[in-house]
Amino acid sequence: MDEVENEPQTLGRFGRAREKYLMEHRKGLYNSMLLTGRLWAHLTEIDRTAQEQMDNLVAEMAKEQGVTEALKASNQMEWVQRMNNIRQSAEEIIRSDLIYS
Repeated sequence: MDEVENEPQTLGRFGRAREKYLMEHRKGLYNSMLLTGRLWAHLTEIDRTAQEQMDNLVAEMAKEQGVTEALKASNQMEWVQRMNNIRQSAEEIIRSDLIYS
């Protein structure tokens, strides 16, 4: 298979999750995209978009909830707990909006 310039060789976790979802729940769409050569472009676009949204959501939610570098310096454990919650929430939003739709 010829490698297309500027395309990553592997998918990130969101692209792989989308591919798995399509294979298991949307077989017709998956096969159609595979046969027409649109699958890789679709998966890489989902992966890129999801990662951008993840970064933006985490930053926005951290700011809204007051999770700052000052908190990190003063109470590292609380900062880690709150950031983990924020990441989980952001990932859940992305999965429902992009991966499983």
